[in-house]
Amino acid sequence: MSLAGEGDANTLWWSSDERAGRLAEAQYSLGDGPCRSALAWAAPVLAVDLSLGQDARRWPMFAQQAVALGVKALFSLPLGSGGLAIGTLDLYRDTPGPLSERDQSFAFPAADAITTALLALHTQEDGTDGQTAEWLHAAETDHEEVHRATGMIMVHLEVSAEDALARLRGHAFGHGQTVTETARDVIAGRIRFDE
Repeated sequence: MSLAGEGDANTLWWSSDERAGRLAEAQYSLGDGPCRSALAWAAPVLAVDLSLGQDARRWPMFAQQAVALGVKALFSLPLGSGGLAIGTLDLYRDTPGPLSERDQSFAFPAADAITTALLALHTQEDGTDGQTAEWLHAAETDHEEVHRATGMIMVHLEVSAEDALARLRGHAFGHGQTVTETARDVIAGRIRFDE
């Protein structure tokens, strides 16, 4: 499960295993993938075959990384209501194919239940002390290194935050790193974008 914050902020709230965590990090690093599309459209995105066909062409870089992790299908269900997604529930499988009717009968109600719980938590916390719910705050502060590195690149190159993040992501992709790993190198001074 991933939660969305302001702008391009995104946090992995929970993952069932290391592979799921690496899928989430790949989508964040690339700024693309089924989860990102589900957030943007506030609609389910069901990628039934990342190894070839339409889904592989829609997110070519992400699909390549997913397949390398042994993931052939990814189903991203938005968490939210009224055309607004506050996060996603991402399910994956190691073989291509759609979600079975049985799996759908569990997945979609699970996403609805998670949404209800998150919104109730947010309402309860906002109602009692006027502060932003802790889970939303986590979405805004996760990847803190990325935000710091983006700010450093903005200053060095005199570019917008969007351009700075795009350069950070491009460098990460070009060097086979996650965007978080590249951000740590920028902060440590091992990578400079002002040359």
